[in-house]
Amino acid sequence: MPDTHESGYFTEDTSAEVVIARNAKAPDARLAEVMAVITRHLHAAVKEIEPTQEEWFNAIMFLTKTGQMCNDWRQEFILLSDVTGVSMLVDAINNRKPSGASESTVLGPFHVADAPELPLGSDICLDQKGEPMLVKGRILSTDGTPIANAKIDVWQANDEGFYDVQQKGIQPDFNLRGVFRTNERGEYWFKGVKPKFYPIPDDGTVGNLLKGLGRHPFRPAHLHYIISADGFETLTTHIFDPDDPYIHSDAVFGVKQSLMAKFEPINSGKDIAAEGMSGPFFRVEHDFVLAPAR
Repeated sequence: MPDTHESGYFTEDTSAEVVIARNAKAPDARLAEVMAVITRHLHAAVKEIEPTQEEWFNAIMFLTKTGQMCNDWRQEFILLSDVTGVSMLVDAINNRKPSGASESTVLGPFHVADAPELPLGSDICLDQKGEPMLVKGRILSTDGTPIANAKIDVWQANDEGFYDVQQKGIQPDFNLRGVFRTNERGEYWFKGVKPKFYPIPDDGTVGNLLKGLGRHPFRPAHLHYIISADGFETLTTHIFDPDDPYIHSDAVFGVKQSLMAKFEPINSGKDIAAEGMSGPFFRVEHDFVLAPAR
């Protein structure tokens, strides 16, 4: 007598049902559920596309080469997830926020966990290259209460679009990185340089895919934040320059309307002196609202 998890013979019409039934004895119920959903959608896609044998093999080789490119410092599969919008979708599902809370976006590959904690107002640009920038704002709860002693971990690319870890020996270690704590009024401020758009790695399978789709590999200029405080959910997010040429076509779909922050050029001597700057600079003001911990 056949096992109860058999479900007839494999045909074009019954393919998904036969494969799903074969997995009925899986000891991990969640794995069986996930594989059932993937099988249904994957078989439906194959039936709709009707790939040739050559196209099928090309797809296999694409995935093979994608895996072969992965190593300790490069994860081509995450990059593939990014450019197909899956990374941002997973982020959205896992970071649903109550009304009024700031939105999240992807962490990115260049965060460094042990950046130095600095006094408010410090300049995180250690090599003094680029156009000076002053960033400030407040960290608030959803009811508008300022959050004191919130931890703000910030990092950014330089004015050429590179992070320090990409230019060892060129940029100083921890260049354009820092950790700050808000004051009793929930305020934060620090100095940096105006960031620039930059390309994601496009010399591999994902880059070839983008070229084949007529897409560019660029991310618009942004600053990264991880903001945490006792009693609140940690927020991983960016702020973006709305005037960036790639603001409407981020290669990894990370831009959200609520995360736009005006990069205001300040040239007036009076305003320069009032902000404690030594010359013309860009002023960026952005508040963040944390959701209460669940």
